[in-house]
Amino acid sequence: MAAMSTVSIATDATDAPPLRPLPERATELLARADAPPRLVAHLRAVHDVAAQLVDWAQRHCPGLEFDAHAVLFGAATHDIGKAVHPAELSGPGARHEEAGRELLLDHGVEPGLARFAGTHASWTSPGIGTEDLLVSLADKVWKGKRVPELEDLVVARLADADGREVWEWFMELDETLTRIGEEADRRLAYQMSHPLARR
Repeated sequence: MAAMSTVSIATDATDAPPLRPLPERATELLARADAPPRLVAHLRAVHDVAAQLVDWAQRHCPGLEFDAHAVLFGAATHDIGKAVHPAELSGPGARHEEAGRELLLDHGVEPGLARFAGTHASWTSPGIGTEDLLVSLADKVWKGKRVPELEDLVVARLADADGREVWEWFMELDETLTRIGEEADRRLAYQMSHPLARR
């Protein structure tokens, strides 16, 4: 069987689980970077979860100001640096963060959108925006991982946006993340069904 192309992994319809296609610009960047198949599959899974979080936030907290396009682009490209450091696809490492930001900048991506490659693992850094928190959250919960510190930061933004009590937002967000997490095994299986490297 022929290896799947970056574009087909990024955009073809899936049913187990159903995943939204990656944005066209992100797909083009991944193709130019010769991203490994598993990386493209990972980004597609995280992007889909980010889209679910964006939809939820827009419906439940219309007062929360954030750039939905930036969140979706950030989720679709946050790990692009792993095309440069492929060992970090299957092992630990943070070299992909700065490498990804530089790669995106070199391909003409605006700094405000390239930043997610560097901020997705540093949600406590000064100046982190709501968009960064949502990308970070999607990058955790796609596989069912819960990070209380990160979730508390998101809850605080929600409470600040509409004045409801923190505990109310905690309950709502917890319910949503639990529901999203129920599909984690299928997303993980989808990612693992793609090879680490191009043959």
